[in-house]
Amino acid sequence: MKKIVAVRLREVGLTGYFICEDLEVNVGDYVVVEAERGLDYGQVISEVEEDSVKSWQSFKKIVRIMSLDDLKQVKDNRVRAKRAIKTCEKKISEFKLPMKLIDAEYSFDKSKIIFYFTAEERIDFRELVKELAKIYKRRIEMRQVGVRDEARIFGGIGPCGRPLCCATFLRSFEPVTIKMAKEQNLPLNPTKISGICGRLMCCLNYEYNTYKELLKKLPKVGEFINTSQGKAKVVEINPLKREAVLEFEDSRTERISFPERRSKLER
Repeated sequence: MKKIVAVRLREVGLTGYFICEDLEVNVGDYVVVEAERGLDYGQVISEVEEDSVKSWQSFKKIVRIMSLDDLKQVKDNRVRAKRAIKTCEKKISEFKLPMKLIDAEYSFDKSKIIFYFTAEERIDFRELVKELAKIYKRRIEMRQVGVRDEARIFGGIGPCGRPLCCATFLRSFEPVTIKMAKEQNLPLNPTKISGICGRLMCCLNYEYNTYKELLKKLPKVGEFINTSQGKAKVVEINPLKREAVLEFEDSRTERISFPERRSKLER
């Protein structure tokens, strides 16, 4: 029986989709997969609905669930990668390149080494790649990443007290804007709404659409409305409780539940 699963490649690789054929693969399993050149490995993070797949032929296959020997090879690759980081850092210093090396990893079959780095601008690392290729006799790939990718690679604990979303289950980074914080009535203090990467927290995106939908059915802050008690200004909105706080001309305030709005409030 065929099915498609999402697999996060290696420790810090991107998520790809692969076909399972005659294999009982579950979420959380580590698997060996077909790659562009040779084999690679990763962890199954989710199953994909058959209806959402347009073409089965566009996906590569899962070769097998990782064995003890496979896991030993991955462990050996990690040791080799740590050594490669030291060598690469030395060469970066020699070439005086304005870049910061973040991490490195071997492909499963050792045919390729991927180096991850951050930099303020684009870097001409062609000579560096040539030098590393001479040393390791294999394909070298340099990937410039952003601060969010850096946080995903290193991991950590977020302000919520849980492991970072980007280092655990997020497949990709979705755009996050300050408007999302405003719509959810969150304090616009950067220290309160920023993650350890220094960017707006990814979780601001999780409930944004729900708040946006709820706010459509509520009056806006700053809006003046007529009530049975006179004209009032909306000074606060709680979309989850469906409440509005009104301020009357005599400075008196009253909290109104939204279900009561039809009887008490008039546009």
